[in-house]
Amino acid sequence: MFRWRDLSDVPPGFGPSVVTLGNFDGVHRGHQQVMSQLVSSARERGWASVVVTFDPHPAQVHRPDSPPGLIMGTEDKLDALEQTGADATLVLRYTLELAEQTAEEFVLGTLVGPLGARCLVVGSDTRLGRGNSGNIDTLRELGERHGFEVRVVDDLLDPLDGEDSRHAPAGERRCSSTWIRSCLQAGDVRAAARLLGRNHRVRGEVVHGAARGRELGYPTANLSAETAGFVPADGIYAGWLVDAHGTRWPTAISVGSNPTFENVPRQVEAHVIDRPAERVEDFDLYGQDVVVEFVERLRGMVAYEGVDKLVAQMDDDVARTRRILAAEG
Repeated sequence: MFRWRDLSDVPPGFGPSVVTLGNFDGVHRGHQQVMSQLVSSARERGWASVVVTFDPHPAQVHRPDSPPGLIMGTEDKLDALEQTGADATLVLRYTLELAEQTAEEFVLGTLVGPLGARCLVVGSDTRLGRGNSGNIDTLRELGERHGFEVRVVDDLLDPLDGEDSRHAPAGERRCSSTWIRSCLQAGDVRAAARLLGRNHRVRGEVVHGAARGRELGYPTANLSAETAGFVPADGIYAGWLVDAHGTRWPTAISVGSNPTFENVPRQVEAHVIDRPAERVEDFDLYGQDVVVEFVERLRGMVAYEGVDKLVAQMDDDVARTRRILAAEG
């Protein structure tokens, strides 16, 4: 997949193409439904399929004091978009100047001109242009004037059942990034995975910590504070660590400040279980950019009276993690 970071990166004379646009935070199952239509529509015509997205997220520009926590970082989003089969992704830098363009200015200056768009595949809630004044009707009117078709993909409704739906925001029936954030805020990574179509993940550099886990017999890879991706609620999780070489390790994950000890900042710590038999220091992840995947929340954070009780609980956490991951396959 071509990854363009600016309109100037698009080759001259590119097109014809089928294009979709949006933030696509999480590239969840609803987004994947749009991408499927995008790719199939392009292949039917023998045209290129292109995704247009934004960085930073528009809400981070318009509401810098209260931006949403992003489900995934930009690079992970591009990786997920590539897996949908799209031919190219254009990442536009979102600015207040870009936000001031009218819908027609944006469509002609970005989609029809440089990308040679002949068809737009969009979700039913797509808005664009100054003040989000443009909608599906606007796009259809522009399409009639400037020679492109508009295909609207319906929302993916009620993708979860029963208990898994309990974290849906009031009135929410469609698969959405907002719903996924709500699940993660509650620590319900199982429900988030069903909405995403894969395990939720965060990415970060492994940095040195206080070595407290090693002293207790459970050495951990501590992710830096600049972790990319939405860190779920405090607690202990079963999951996986993917190292810089692509090896996937079964992992017990701690999120939080560890209330058993004082003055510990909130962080993500990953203990690889059933690791190689060599010395701990030979299994060196320091400085590596790793991915931590969350499979299931085991429990919340608890302050224990004494190290012995904490270690006994950690023994149980690791045993449960092993069973859960074995069942996942």
